Amino acid sequence: MSITQPDLTRINTFVFDVDGVLTDGSLYVFADGEKVRAFNIKDGFAIKHAIRQGYNVAIISAKNEPGVRVRLEELEIEHIFLGAEDKVEELENYLYMQGVHPATVAYMGDDMPDMEAMQRCGLRACPADAADDIREICTFISTKDGGKGAVRELIEKIMKVQDTW
Repeated sequence: MSITQPDLTRINTFVFDVDGVLTDGSLYVFADGEKVRAFNIKDGFAIKHAIRQGYNVAIISAKNEPGVRVRLEELEIEHIFLGAEDKVEELENYLYMQGVHPATVAYMGDDMPDMEAMQRCGLRACPADAADDIREICTFISTKDGGKGAVRELIEKIMKVQDTW
């Protein structure tokens, strides 16, 4: 499924889930209890590039792991909401505090905890391997799986339409 150009031209904010979007959903647990995820370098490049071009980027994730925060801060993301019990509330607070209209937001999620928040945004996006219920509500379905370049594909497509890539 593709997005029509008018939807892309007004996007100025990206909101992403972590597990299944910025990662492939795999979770490695070491004997000491440390949990590790793998992030895609190309997704990271696209996020930093978008931020440097003036786009807003926020992360809303139910999980709260120190290693995830370290990676997100390396990407220069200022608005990181980890341990979010209510993603809709976090999204609405973020949009209000930043003065962002929901119609200008592209939200990429992959599973049911993202659904309600995604439905409040102008562009609903998901990785190719997202849950079926999420795929059904999305305006944009990446050709890439979560953690395998889906974020890069979305950001690059929007920025190219806006001549900011």
